[in-house]
Amino acid sequence: MSESKIRVLIAKPGLDGHDRGAKVIARALRDAGMEVIYTGLRQTPEMIAEAALQEDVDVVGLSILSGAHMALVPRVKQLLEAEGLGDVLLLVGGIIPDEDVPKLRELGVSAVFGPGTNTQEIVEHIRAALQRETS
Repeated sequence: MSESKIRVLIAKPGLDGHDRGAKVIARALRDAGMEVIYTGLRQTPEMIAEAALQEDVDVVGLSILSGAHMALVPRVKQLLEAEGLGDVLLLVGGIIPDEDVPKLRELGVSAVFGPGTNTQEIVEHIRAALQRETS
């Protein structure tokens, strides 16, 4: 997959009002040659799935600091699948307790990135995961 064609939706689901990390990731992915759509704050799972469909994205990245990840992520995943987007790469970043990471992975989350993750690691994960899908 050509890097210039990788389309990423970065979303802030729920009531969390802190988006600095999401904006840093969005900038890093743009700098890496990806097209990034940032939905802004306080998005519902329905709004995220609809944006993913409308924007024809390859990746959905959810930034969650509120602790509501075990409610929001399954709902977003369910809605993506309902829209025929079950193959979209789903990533989660933010404050996620270690014990919840395996549960999120079982739900279909490709990777969970915590605070302080090197942005290059995220770029490389996206490229490698999408490369595997197209191989």
